[in-house]
Amino acid sequence: MNVEPSRRVGARLVLQAHQPLEAILQVAVSGMTGAVVEEDLAVSLDGQPAELAEVAMPGDGRAHLLRSDPGQLIVQYEAVVRGQAARPEVTEADRVTFLRPSRYAESDRLTAVARAEFAGIAPGPELLAAVSSWVGTQLSYVPGSIGPTEGAVETLLRRTGVCRDYAQLVIALLRALDVPARLAAVYAPGLEPMDFHAVAEALVCGGWHVVDATLLAPRASLVRIATGRDAADTAFLSSYGGGAELVESEVTAVTSGTLPDDDVTALVSIG
Repeated sequence: MNVEPSRRVGARLVLQAHQPLEAILQVAVSGMTGAVVEEDLAVSLDGQPAELAEVAMPGDGRAHLLRSDPGQLIVQYEAVVRGQAARPEVTEADRVTFLRPSRYAESDRLTAVARAEFAGIAPGPELLAAVSSWVGTQLSYVPGSIGPTEGAVETLLRRTGVCRDYAQLVIALLRALDVPARLAAVYAPGLEPMDFHAVAEALVCGGWHVVDATLLAPRASLVRIATGRDAADTAFLSSYGGGAELVESEVTAVTSGTLPDDDVTALVSIG
């Protein structure tokens, strides 16, 4: 009997809250129709359980809200995903939302570049492969080279970045070519070094397909966490009303089977 590989993902965050605050966590996997998910999310404040409120987010995402007093917060999340999720639904609202420029994907400022570099390539697998390869050759992967408030234009000017910067430049170029595009935060088996990962998704051929110009992990193994216009919508942690220091972060993403091959010219959906 064939047993479909499972994916085991998780995160452990240690935070020091200096004042009372509200934290928004996005570490739990998105709702995955068609897949079986076994998961556990727990947060403690100075060793005592803390209460969380789950909020449904666009793209079947789930945020968890936490109100905390000062102290040490420990977030522990674990999940096992079996099977493949159904392909994400495509809505007219998606087409409108993800064609527009956004905070970190300033497509309106990159129209001339996009049309010059990709003239004559129709939306589809060839265009996604071309944009992925172009961004991958234009940028160098350098952690810490771009600040968290910089967008696609600054990334292109500096020619460096990390996964979120690669993804946001891909998104901006595709939107400039009238292709709806969005960012997905994911767990990525095979990623090295292991961390939260960010990829672009483009709406072509009737569905959402992954574009990852970093080529750091096979796209078919990804597990979705959050979906949004850019990194502003998909951060794994945001805090409001008080300061918090991220003391420790550990991410896990492995598969029980062999990691799949990844052909950049093939259309792949997050499942």
